[in-house]
Amino acid sequence: MIEPAGNEPRPTRFVNILSVSPIDEDSLVLERIVNDSGWAEYTDGKWRVIASRTLALAVTMLRQSHDPIPIVLSERDLLPGSWIDVLDQSMLLPDPPFLVVTSRLADERLWAEALNRGAYDVLAKPFDGKEVIRMVCSAWLHWRDRHVGMAEAAIGRLQVR
Repeated sequence: MIEPAGNEPRPTRFVNILSVSPIDEDSLVLERIVNDSGWAEYTDGKWRVIASRTLALAVTMLRQSHDPIPIVLSERDLLPGSWIDVLDQSMLLPDPPFLVVTSRLADERLWAEALNRGAYDVLAKPFDGKEVIRMVCSAWLHWRDRHVGMAEAAIGRLQVR
């Protein structure tokens, strides 16, 4: 059956989360948490966890992705490299994502260093589902608001001319 014009189903939109961790279980747990969260109805789409086991692959994904990646969750230690390298590389992008550092050793020292260097926050492992959703949703809302503000500024500049 062909649907009349104007009734085409909307394409599924995704909120992309890049998980950078040499531990395969991290991405699987994150995917299960975000897909079971029910937040899709609030984001007008669906959460998608994209896994990268290495720093090099993560940087390539961030640079070459056709879809925005607003959130990166990076394991503290990446061998080679660390979350600091992910942060440094992502800050070179025209539209940098928010970075959340993950670690089994998430203490006050790591939290202070991460925030002082420009990371969005730190998540302790093993992941607590409610905390992951709170953090990811907060980061996504900040990223979305940043883009709404940029769009409004661009419209304002066009109207002035």
